[in-house]
Amino acid sequence: MNISEISNACVKCGKCIPVCTIHEINRDETTSPRGFLDLINAYENQELNLDKDLKKIFESCFLCTNCVEVCPSNLKVDSAIEKVRCDIAEKFGIAWYKKIIFFLLRKRSILNLLAKFGYVFQSCAFKLQDVNLGMKAKFNLPLIKKDRLLPSLTKKSFLNANGDFIDNNGDKNIGIFIGCLANYSYTDTGFALLKICKHLKINVDLLKQQKCCGAPHYFTGDFKSVEKLAKKNIIYFEEKLKKLDYIIVPEATCSAMLNIDYEHFFHMNNDTEWAKRAKIVSSKILLATKYLYDHTNLEEILKNSKKFDFSITYHDPCHAKKMQGVFKEPRALLRNNYIFKELPNANECCGFGGISMQMENYNNALKVGIKKANNIKHTKVQVVSAECSACRMQISNSLEHEKINTKFLHPLELIAKTLEENYS
Repeated sequence: MNISEISNACVKCGKCIPVCTIHEINRDETTSPRGFLDLINAYENQELNLDKDLKKIFESCFLCTNCVEVCPSNLKVDSAIEKVRCDIAEKFGIAWYKKIIFFLLRKRSILNLLAKFGYVFQSCAFKLQDVNLGMKAKFNLPLIKKDRLLPSLTKKSFLNANGDFIDNNGDKNIGIFIGCLANYSYTDTGFALLKICKHLKINVDLLKQQKCCGAPHYFTGDFKSVEKLAKKNIIYFEEKLKKLDYIIVPEATCSAMLNIDYEHFFHMNNDTEWAKRAKIVSSKILLATKYLYDHTNLEEILKNSKKFDFSITYHDPCHAKKMQGVFKEPRALLRNNYIFKELPNANECCGFGGISMQMENYNNALKVGIKKANNIKHTKVQVVSAECSACRMQISNSLEHEKINTKFLHPLELIAKTLEENYS
């Protein structure tokens, strides 16, 4: 991919600026989409050296794709920044703590072992707030402050807590790509999906050999890891899809990575063969609510189920609505049984932004998160929902920071609750 073509195509109309997540909290032309593109163009033309100041600017982008959505020319600003971040990683290296995280995400067997130890000893350094809410550090740790809410580890990961294949005596067969956060922390997401599949008589393959989707590595510029993880997953999915109807993903970021970014990544690296294979596989990978809405009778079942007397709202993950067009599906499934209130600016980024943003630009992430938390407070709901564990982590921390008593539940958890109450 020639990123100069993207930057040169920008006509500086400015439509991207009002929707830019980082520009909203740092009103500087350099931290705006057209500012990023100008700097990228200067860097590509060797008019600017890639120094630490430029590195800081390029790493300030949340990659929310708001600018891509409103751009009249549909310029892939996010792809241009992702490519530059690869150059940044090659020149400056990747911080040691990120290397450890990325290594563990590549080596699930080691991560499984560490997660077990982490579960046993997490209470030594962290105060557990609530099994579903998370935990806070008892004292300041490197890169972790006492007032920050983090997801806690579960006793057993979702994949290790279940067999390889669950036969629900059905005609449909699906695979589940669970995602790392839902596998080790927010395991109720996966268990809720299994309950829904059991009710719908859909057989489930847990895809036990799945690898991390590679999104954390991709957004940080660790392209070597992305290539390894992507190729392993594609080969594995190609074989599994010979017997499965679809692979469904309850995580917007993971789903977008598998569905869209794999193909983009290989095109970016001029690997047309693997880009083609990624595209073929992606046709059978769906975000969970989209699959349940389009390919099952779940909506009809929910319409005939009782309604709960508490209110909920829904946040649109950037990787769901903007990247995959998933918007109506979760709402259609949730409106049937709960008092549903639309969230003001529901498609605004929550501010998660990836590992670099959470570790090195946490103050910016928190500023965006606080804005989202106050929008949620305005709705006066009991529950906020989003089909993304990264959003869950960010929004839960922001709500806790602002002392807003609103609970976060994945839409699959809310749907499973309905089925349990009505059909158990």
